[in-house]
Amino acid sequence: MSNVTVTDRFKGARIIALLSIIAGVVLIVAGGITWGAVTSQLKDEKITVAPITADNPGSLANKPVQDPFTAFAQANAIKHHALTATNGLTYAELGDAISAKKAELKAAGTSDADIAKDKDVLALTGQRTTSMNGSFLRSSLFTSVVAYGISALVMGLGILFIIIGYAIRVLAVKPETVVAPVAPATVTTQV
Repeated sequence: MSNVTVTDRFKGARIIALLSIIAGVVLIVAGGITWGAVTSQLKDEKITVAPITADNPGSLANKPVQDPFTAFAQANAIKHHALTATNGLTYAELGDAISAKKAELKAAGTSDADIAKDKDVLALTGQRTTSMNGSFLRSSLFTSVVAYGISALVMGLGILFIIIGYAIRVLAVKPETVVAPVAPATVTTQV
């Protein structure tokens, strides 16, 4: 005769499993709150994804920036427009162009005061300011995209923690078969 009983083989493992499940729930909630906060902040800015060009506006053009996809699309639109305004030159390249122009004017004997008022230097400086502003705006939008990514990662880890906690909990309890001792057989002899 046998009986099936359930024994708690690893009480410590069950505690760890419970803590893992609780941590998973906390991570999911924290990731969700962060996702919601970033979305709320982006919506409050009332940004609309700018069309890249009239011929190729982009699939998210004219949509409100409120998620990682529209934030990324707006950052790309800003990059395109900033490069268009600076004739394809980046912030660093414009700095080099300004330095080269100032050196050229200085070598020609132009005074520092006249160099500061030179129309080419002023135009390059204006383009560099435009490029700088575009870079700052793109960086801000990319920060929100990264925040969304981290939120998704944290929520995914929360789900993983819950699954691992559940698995540990199940494995920590094992059904065992207990066999009842059998009384020795008695032998009788007849005389």
